[in-house]
Amino acid sequence: MIPEPLLDVLTGPWGLALMSVIVLGDAFLVVIPGEIAVTALGALAVSQGSPALGVVIAVAAAAAWCGDATCYLVGRTVGVQRWRWMRARRVRVALDWARRRLDSGTATVLFTARFVPFARLAVNLVAGASRLHPPRYLLLAALAATGWASYQAVVGAVIAALLPGGPLVAVVVSVVVAVGLGAGIDLLAARHRRSREVRAERLG
Repeated sequence: MIPEPLLDVLTGPWGLALMSVIVLGDAFLVVIPGEIAVTALGALAVSQGSPALGVVIAVAAAAAWCGDATCYLVGRTVGVQRWRWMRARRVRVALDWARRRLDSGTATVLFTARFVPFARLAVNLVAGASRLHPPRYLLLAALAATGWASYQAVVGAVIAALLPGGPLVAVVVSVVVAVGLGAGIDLLAARHRRSREVRAERLG
């Protein structure tokens, strides 16, 4: 069982605040598990009845949007070459990929990149550096953040509704599923990137 004091924190306003901080930090530091936090609170929304699932989605979406918008602002004001980490080979590859994808379909790449941690950082930085029209970007980023938050929270909610055993089981299983889904998405993205590089080398 989850200790009662901890459960009180997680199901109250402090739980939402903690989730917001994690999701916001996830926009800049890809090692921070924003998806896990949202999925866990989605599970608690069903297993404990608090916080409400709609509130979890709204708060997570707002935090994700703020993080993405901040990355956009960094790209717009600083660019994508000023700091040393931006010039690392892996980062340059991701930024070049993001630039090509934004040129071919802004809405599509903003929605899909939101589910891939490193990709969403690259896309938001490049969107700012390329001075993508702010109202359009902010609207699309808000829609993408809402879709992402809804998906992550509903995953936790569905697991909690299907599995018996109380909040501990719901949260643990939700976290495992969230990690597995994230790893699967990362693997598919890596395979797709490698296949594109191989095709580019053959054509070159």
